[in-house]
Amino acid sequence: MTTGTTDTTGTTDITGTTDKTGTSSGTDRSFLFVLGSSRPEGNTEILARTAAAQLPAGVPQRWVDLSRLPLPDFQDGRHETEGWPAGENEEELRQATLAATDIVIASPLYWYTLSAHTKRYLDYWSGWLAVPGLDFKERMAGRTLWGVTVMAHSEEVVAGGLEITLSHTAAYLRMRFGGLLLGNGSRPGQVRDDERALIRAKTFFSREAPLALFPYEEEAGAR
Repeated sequence: MTTGTTDTTGTTDITGTTDKTGTSSGTDRSFLFVLGSSRPEGNTEILARTAAAQLPAGVPQRWVDLSRLPLPDFQDGRHETEGWPAGENEEELRQATLAATDIVIASPLYWYTLSAHTKRYLDYWSGWLAVPGLDFKERMAGRTLWGVTVMAHSEEVVAGGLEITLSHTAAYLRMRFGGLLLGNGSRPGQVRDDERALIRAKTFFSREAPLALFPYEEEAGAR
């Protein structure tokens, strides 16, 4: 079977990524890094790998490249009598998602939001919510969603739409949201010149991730 994910042996597959699994982690965390760029080894992936390098050696990391593990356009069949048949790539992504305690969405900023690859992956979450017996929403509750993005624009406020998308997704599923790691770059490898982003990356995953809340829930809690 052609796969867009890595195995647990440390070998390299068609994505050019590896899965590093330690023998003694001292933790039950496991990270899934979802790469949503249309360009291999792009700036967003570089920044995500810089942050991932700071994780303890024993914490499992699994990397998937959505451009190498393509999904067809999502068709919403939640209200139809016949279920949507899952293809190999969808099933592999679903199992990888459910196996992780921490899911990292690494998407460049495309038109001020997620890339098409990444948005399609999240659209499939809608379908997984309706799979009988999967209990997707219940199983995702309490896990942590993170975001990593690199953009050409120097003003970071323009990434607000992407951050809101991820934060609200986490809030709907009662997940924690670790925030968004931002970097600047356009040409290949340019993010390596963003000293501020590289400094942030060193401590990004050590941050305490709060439970994600919708704005109206935050307002109610403040009253």
